Amino acid sequence: MEKTVDHVRLVKRAQLGDKKSLDKLTELAEERLRVDLFRLTLQEDLAQEIVQESLFEMFRVLNDLREAHRFWPWLYKIAINKMRLHYRTEKRRKAVTASAVAEKPGHGGSEQAMAGAISQELKDIVLGAMRRLKPRHRTILTMRCYREMDYSQIAESMGCSEFAAKMLFYRAKKSLRKQLSRFGFGKSLLLPALVLFGKMTASSEAAAHLTVSAAAMKVGVAAGAAGLATSAPGIVSLAAAGVLAVGATTVTLQGGAGDLGAGPDAISSAQIAEKMGSLGAGNEEFWCYYPGGVSGPVMMRLLRWDSQQKDSYCKWLQNDQAAYYFDKGNDTVHIRNHRMWREDLSVWRLPTDPPELSEFLSRVESRIDGTRYVRGGGAGLLVVSRRLEAGNLPRVTRRFNLLDEQYFLYGWAARTQRVDDRDAMHKRGWTYFRLSGRIGDEDVTGTGRLPFVDSARVRFGPWVKLKLGDALEIGDNGQEARVYYEGRLTASYRGGSFFAGLSRPWMGLHTIDTVRRDAASRQVWFETRRKGENGPAEVVLTPGDTKLTFTIDMDRDVIERIEFETEDGRAGELVFSYLDEVESTAEGFVSPRWRSSSKRHRAGPGMLWLVNLVDGKW
Repeated sequence: MEKTVDHVRLVKRAQLGDKKSLDKLTELAEERLRVDLFRLTLQEDLAQEIVQESLFEMFRVLNDLREAHRFWPWLYKIAINKMRLHYRTEKRRKAVTASAVAEKPGHGGSEQAMAGAISQELKDIVLGAMRRLKPRHRTILTMRCYREMDYSQIAESMGCSEFAAKMLFYRAKKSLRKQLSRFGFGKSLLLPALVLFGKMTASSEAAAHLTVSAAAMKVGVAAGAAGLATSAPGIVSLAAAGVLAVGATTVTLQGGAGDLGAGPDAISSAQIAEKMGSLGAGNEEFWCYYPGGVSGPVMMRLLRWDSQQKDSYCKWLQNDQAAYYFDKGNDTVHIRNHRMWREDLSVWRLPTDPPELSEFLSRVESRIDGTRYVRGGGAGLLVVSRRLEAGNLPRVTRRFNLLDEQYFLYGWAARTQRVDDRDAMHKRGWTYFRLSGRIGDEDVTGTGRLPFVDSARVRFGPWVKLKLGDALEIGDNGQEARVYYEGRLTASYRGGSFFAGLSRPWMGLHTIDTVRRDAASRQVWFETRRKGENGPAEVVLTPGDTKLTFTIDMDRDVIERIEFETEDGRAGELVFSYLDEVESTAEGFVSPRWRSSSKRHRAGPGMLWLVNLVDGKW
């Protein structure tokens, strides 16, 4: 096992600017990532490339890490995202040759003696079995068996629930057993195979002490109740398994690691949902995917069947990277600033909307929406609805697809032209913004940061701070939201509370829908209108005796201004300005930071915080 190092202390010191601590932390991170990423990719050059990219990002955002003890899950999440990005952007290679990590000469005669005790055939069998696993299966086996991470840490690193992590671990073991059985290996050799692979890919010193414990191999009681648990013997070491250390090995891969990015051409509705009968021209298939659960970001895409009624094509796609629209007539994919909105400006409904939200929207819009709803759903929920042209009735199927975000990668034909219509800030994926204006007789000033897509949110999370006059200050750093009056902490809310009622494009919906859905969640009546065919939209909210008018830039998918008007004659406005370029102005934008407080977080007031801003009531 690796030597114990107080990485928490190193992280804290590095965040304070201690160069020696940062160097030591980098050394530890590089060693661990190098070994584990090779285990995941089975390509040494690629692993090293991802290591360097991950370390570079670690340098950039280390100060954003709030809890030093969560450093390793946080770093693994960065590395996994880098690996996924590689497989998304690179074509699958049909044949790759990778060299396994070459071990240095052993530290004692026993290591050298053991090196000849294992045959090349056995090494090839184990490497071949691991090669055929899906990368996400190698990922969780590495985290659980070699790094002894608990399921909460794995869930954080992989962006899923703990139960999803347990199920994935079960499936990974089952898949490895299946691959080993092709070579005549029984179930009892699963642990020895894992130990062997770990030793082959570790440094000599680590290999000499590597074990895989029974605790690491267990899935859990809940998963066991679902028929997922397996039993395992006690700690198995290399010697106990009768399998000894190995020397340098060369591996020739036939695809393997590329499975994570197989997405576009491998997608079919049969993988996700049962067949629902043949569909004709004009029929649609609408997909909603919730990687983190229904309260988090949603990815969407619309499939349409062609005029020959033989095949479907993706009309538009909104994932964690961008928003794409396919112009079939010109065979062109446009990458756009904005998410989709309804042509008639009705509010976008989701199949996971709670009944009270749907009912209120129906009353406001005087229309019954045809969406059929599903209830509940944790991380990885995928809902596919097919809307038949005849009768216009949807059919919904509900499936969980753990960590399968490749379902939301869609590959249009290679000949299809790609046109990037985005402005600079949307191409970057995030931007800073400024707030200015007046409420009554007092000036309003503020700054903030806005991610446009969920992939940017990891590094460039949303925050906002605002000052009204000389007394009132509001801040939200994503972890906590606070209100100060004359320097005294008045209220403390959950992080993200002060983005209610504002643009949240990383969540997957257009700003015009976010604003109205936030209003509806508080039973606030609204009206919608648009200034001309290509002009901005206006959403007028009437909470109590206050009138709020939102002006929304539909193409840029942001709020331009919010105007306030009360029955007693008070008026004001907030004006938002967004930066196309951020490099020269970054110093003026700093996320809110406070000392810890014993004040308990309250549930946020939703979009009504804007009313509180006018009334001065907190």
